[in-house]
Amino acid sequence: MANPPKVEDEAVAPAVPVQTEEESSSTTAPAQTKVDGEEASTTMTANETPAEEAASAQESTSEEKAATTSATPSDPKAALAARMARFKSLQAQKASGRKATEREVRDAEDRSARLAQISKLSAAHDKASYKLLKSEDPDFERKRNWDYTVEESESWDKRLKKKAKNRSGVAFADYRNEANKVYKRQIGQMSKVDMEAYAESKARKLQSQVSSGLLQLVETDAGEIYTVDSQGRINTPVDEAYSHDHRPSKEAVDRLVDDLEKSERSRLKARAARGIRDEQDVGDVYERDSG
Repeated sequence: MANPPKVEDEAVAPAVPVQTEEESSSTTAPAQTKVDGEEASTTMTANETPAEEAASAQESTSEEKAATTSATPSDPKAALAARMARFKSLQAQKASGRKATEREVRDAEDRSARLAQISKLSAAHDKASYKLLKSEDPDFERKRNWDYTVEESESWDKRLKKKAKNRSGVAFADYRNEANKVYKRQIGQMSKVDMEAYAESKARKLQSQVSSGLLQLVETDAGEIYTVDSQGRINTPVDEAYSHDHRPSKEAVDRLVDDLEKSERSRLKARAARGIRDEQDVGDVYERDSG
């Protein structure tokens, strides 16, 4: 049996068209053109969006202006009526605020008056209770003094005695008594002693007395230096006769002048309270007394 003839592969396989470089470039070009067109259309759309938004914003602004213009009354009478209504509402608010303030002030005054009345009633109650206890118990004062010490009781009695004496000695009796009252008042009004100024004055006086020979300087083994007088007193100035060379300070003179002016004002005030004026003519006093 004869073998069939062999067919070569090249003769059986279908022919595949081979593209040249020119054909491939011509085939790719339309696709690239299509992609570029899509990108350009997208870019144009993106550029057109802000313009559309600006146009829409202008349209909305114009619509708002138109609405505002339509809301505002074009009639002068309507505008005047609106202003009058607003003015009346403000007046009503002002009146209500004033009434509220007045009401709060009245409430505060009532509270203060009630507190004063309560304190007054409390004081009256305490006083009435004290009188009631004193009338019921003859030894009330003695029993009440049990709560105080002897020193407190003596101090209280001294205070009451001093108050009674001052109350009885207010009027002018004689110049000596008046000078005594002025002296006590000035002593009570004295300020605290300036210890630094006192120490400086004492040091200056000790130094001057050492220079004049009234005091002697003594130095101890420890190096301390002090002054000694003829009587053996240490760091004590010697009493000297007044040499008429003392000059008070400006502050002391000002205090003296202020005290004199204050006493003069008090004297004139007391005379005015009694109906006596310094500029009043003596003849007027005689006429008033004779009439």
